[in-house]
Amino acid sequence: MMTMTKIPKKKLFIKTYGCQMNVYDSERMGELLRPLGYDMTERAHEADLVLLNTCHIREKATEKMYSELGKIKSMKSQSGGKMTIAVAGCVAQAEGEEIMRRQPAVDLVLGPQAYHKLPEMIARVSRKVGDRLETDFDTLEKFDALPKKRHVTGPTAFLSIQEGCDKFCTFCVVPYTRGAEISRPVDDIVFEARNLVHQGVREITLLGQNVNAYHGKAPAMAAATGAGEEWGLARLVRHLARIEGLDRLRFITSHPRDMQEDLITAHGDTPALMPFFHLPVQSGSDKILAAMNRGHTREDYFRIMQKMRTCRPDIALASDFIVGFPGERERDFQETMDLVDTVKFAVGYSFKYSIRPGTPAANMFGQVDEAVKHERLLRLQALLKDQQEAFNKACIGRTLPVLVTGKGKLAGQLHGRSPYLQAVHFDAPDHLMGRLLNVEITSATLSSLSAQLLYDEAIA
Repeated sequence: MMTMTKIPKKKLFIKTYGCQMNVYDSERMGELLRPLGYDMTERAHEADLVLLNTCHIREKATEKMYSELGKIKSMKSQSGGKMTIAVAGCVAQAEGEEIMRRQPAVDLVLGPQAYHKLPEMIARVSRKVGDRLETDFDTLEKFDALPKKRHVTGPTAFLSIQEGCDKFCTFCVVPYTRGAEISRPVDDIVFEARNLVHQGVREITLLGQNVNAYHGKAPAMAAATGAGEEWGLARLVRHLARIEGLDRLRFITSHPRDMQEDLITAHGDTPALMPFFHLPVQSGSDKILAAMNRGHTREDYFRIMQKMRTCRPDIALASDFIVGFPGERERDFQETMDLVDTVKFAVGYSFKYSIRPGTPAANMFGQVDEAVKHERLLRLQALLKDQQEAFNKACIGRTLPVLVTGKGKLAGQLHGRSPYLQAVHFDAPDHLMGRLLNVEITSATLSSLSAQLLYDEAIA
């Protein structure tokens, strides 16, 4: 009689830096390693494998990674060298050889399009044979090699539908670390979405570096009926919205150059698509936008946002801003402040320009002094803070549907997400976790809302 070989249990610690795409990638790497006996741990010192999934957008994130590697090197020494250290993600793609030179304790390095090779690379390390650096760019091969079914907990999940970027903004490393724009086939996305819903997921956020550039292969039946060989994001969203049990859809991050009319109208005719739209503008100055190679003007941005509000009057708008880009003068910065004051955002994310080696902006004339960047950032953040507080306070007295995502900090309290991605806290029994509930907003702060649950027969 044959006996099954029991796979020894090992512990995996993953630290994720950066964007939602990296969060998704970390989840998939954990799933990929589960059949090899790896269980997740939140304590790095007890892990057999420590994996840092890195971000290369700003210099500070890169330096944080090297600082973390110094701490983990000490843990590896205390383990007698038994711990394996892996670095994945965008810094790995851009600086793979430099990482291994600068921190010899690192055992393997792999870029964001090569993490499906992680089991093979771990085997190489254990046998001390083969290359320990993988930076391939074959995105579709990655998705084909990953487990078709995912294991998730909770009512929300990310789903990657598009990767890479063809825009080549002069400040950005993404085209060099993630490669060209690639879109997954519709059928693959629908299969993954249905699997998530089957596990209790009620809200899915579609991910992409330029998610509204999505142009995936249409389902075979749709192509045969003349509906086109490729679908855009609007068509995909409307298709996913028909999945029973999927109550909410979101997508991030978009680019103004890819903002099509049908995606705007989808916000008005697809109830599952949440009234929250994040569209990075980066600057309000046409001169700076041209230097950034953004491919749009401030007026283009105004037109998009006005159309969104016309189509969906209750929509909340969000954006990203870079302060102190090379050549930015005070009048350019004031044009950014004017854009913010005109649009009025529910949420704004702002950063000082950070030189990324290898990008065109790194060698531009007119680099802005750090003190000037800091002072401008404080002014912009103060304005964005005022707008966010105003938006949150305008919700007081409103009834909002909230998706309950977990327990609150206080006893008897739950928390969840509003349609506008706000954190909402209210008193309710634990058995309501994972449900969509109507609550009345009673108070608001910059970061969250407090509410009172509105009971009905369905939850009494």
